[in-house]
Amino acid sequence: MMANQESPAQDTFIVPVKRIKDEAKDLPYFQTSEAYARIMSYILALNNAVLNRKVSEPIPESNAITKVLALLETLDSWIELVPPKADPQRFGNLAFRDYIRMVEEKATTILEDLLPPNLHLAIQEISPYLTQALGHGIRIDYGSGHELSFVAWLACLEIIGFVRGPTDHPAVVLRVFVRYLELVRKLQKTYQLEPAGSHGVWGLDDYQFLPYLWGSAQLRDHPRLKPVSIMQSQYLEDFAPDYMYFRAIQSIYQTKRGPFHEHSPVLFEISGVPHWTKVNSGMIKMYKAEVLNKFPVVQHLLFGSLLPWRPADSPEDFAVPSSK
Repeated sequence: MMANQESPAQDTFIVPVKRIKDEAKDLPYFQTSEAYARIMSYILALNNAVLNRKVSEPIPESNAITKVLALLETLDSWIELVPPKADPQRFGNLAFRDYIRMVEEKATTILEDLLPPNLHLAIQEISPYLTQALGHGIRIDYGSGHELSFVAWLACLEIIGFVRGPTDHPAVVLRVFVRYLELVRKLQKTYQLEPAGSHGVWGLDDYQFLPYLWGSAQLRDHPRLKPVSIMQSQYLEDFAPDYMYFRAIQSIYQTKRGPFHEHSPVLFEISGVPHWTKVNSGMIKMYKAEVLNKFPVVQHLLFGSLLPWRPADSPEDFAVPSSK
């Protein structure tokens, strides 16, 4: 494991900035950076934390988790304050720009409510990750890069010591991330958000990726459900509340028409894999290749003192540094 590191001193928090500007030069550097190591190790740690666990099972929730959930509820409630514009629009609803503007204007206040006073200096660094996690206000779109920004925000909360490492990891996924998914699905539907950087039918999903990665971990040793089970509508109805993978498939059925194998051929092909273990390992490889190694996605990622743009401390061991 990577040696424990101290979280940044209170006077070293900085406003994070974009660093991936040249695909040929910056993207390979990102793959070997400390930021990449921290993000990927965090995703893998959360993957391990939800192996064979259901959303509905009892999970200890720390005060930090409770407060993050309350923040997401606040963001959800603001949707009602910014109704979609009635005028027909070809690409997305322009009211989304007003929603994102409201989030940006109030981000400092809600983060001050979230964090204890001794961590308020971190707000300037973590706030942009949160505001970018909901979609792009100008383009009126949402995609895996915005989902990545939310994961980066969660990782930052752990690095500064607010969320407490492995103890909170199951709740981070099965409570916080699950709630985040319902929030962004509501945003997608309410404001008709365009898929950002979509590969069309040859992408995994128009909007999300991690529900399939962590969702397949939830199902790893399930005695009844197999990858092919997603093709049965009754299984989707019965198991979507407990398993992110099934809920994500259900969401596709709710938004797309036509045969599943035509509008979602990649997921259809994956349904033919015999075991969830292979699906999960494949999702991890695909995430590295299709999200973290794709310039259109990661060019918007931000870097600061918490996700540093420098060579990785331990390139072969992606571990989130301890805040202690």
